[in-house]
Amino acid sequence: MPLKVTKRGQIWHYSGTVAGRRLRGTTETADKRIAERVASEAETKAWQSHLDGPGATLTFAQAAIAYRQAGRDDRFLDAIEDHWKDTLVPKITGEAVRQMARKLFPEGSNATLNRQGIVPTQAIINYASELEWCARIKVKRFKVSAKTKTPVTRDWVEKFASQALDDNLQHLAALCLFMFGTGARRGEACALKWGDVELFKKTAVINQTKIEHQRIAHLSPPVVAALANIPSNRKPDDLVFSYASGESVGQVWKNVIKRASIEKLSPHCCRHGFATSMLQAGVDPKTVAVRGGWKDVATVMKYYAHAMDDPTVTDVLFGTNLTQGKPKKNVSN
Repeated sequence: MPLKVTKRGQIWHYSGTVAGRRLRGTTETADKRIAERVASEAETKAWQSHLDGPGATLTFAQAAIAYRQAGRDDRFLDAIEDHWKDTLVPKITGEAVRQMARKLFPEGSNATLNRQGIVPTQAIINYASELEWCARIKVKRFKVSAKTKTPVTRDWVEKFASQALDDNLQHLAALCLFMFGTGARRGEACALKWGDVELFKKTAVINQTKIEHQRIAHLSPPVVAALANIPSNRKPDDLVFSYASGESVGQVWKNVIKRASIEKLSPHCCRHGFATSMLQAGVDPKTVAVRGGWKDVATVMKYYAHAMDDPTVTDVLFGTNLTQGKPKKNVSN
């Protein structure tokens, strides 16, 4: 069926199905005749790609190689590549991806199926699409129930760090302070190398694999002191916190919490605590988003802006000082 053009506001857009793939986009023109030609060209290009172009013979293995060579996140790729192998990309549908995730992780939660199955598969195919090798693919995620997370507080962090130091775990104490003080995710912190850190300048370069971006984080004095106390030769390629991955932190983290007799909170709660504490201190959401490495302010507001429990908060309108109430629990990001 030929692509159809429809008007949205002043601009014409095209949509339809070509070679089993859904196509849609803007013609960037208010002239219907030009819009119809643009749609016709898009349809022709799609058929050529399907029949004669790289999309006709592109295998998942080829797309995955290009994805890796581009330096994209390669976590969870091994099992996925073994599953698809030389399957032609045009043959991979959204439902086929969902079935693959169930097969590879039969005991996994829906969150695991999404994170380790759907997301990386979709990322590889859509990267190939950016290279104009094939069409993009959309895959419906498995439904995940939102989990509540309690943000750490400064008091919690200090008690955790104190216990870790008592246990001669200087690197773990520093890890906790670093995540709370910079908003770094656990995996990002564990990937930090000494070559990324400038103690005298009080900065660290954090590679944000989740959004494929680098940011320079400021290191507050307690964080600098904690990093300086880590016993290490500090070679540029050495890991700062000595953990091979974020997953390897889990058990030792729990042990310190138990000995410190503090609330059981995960490493990610440090990132949650960073945003919540900054907002409670009066820092504007835009600054919190930039300093913590969130893509946009909406994410910060959705997940970290907690309402005060105190109904008398409106007294501030008449000059009465406020005491911030305990924040309600919310989901993490």
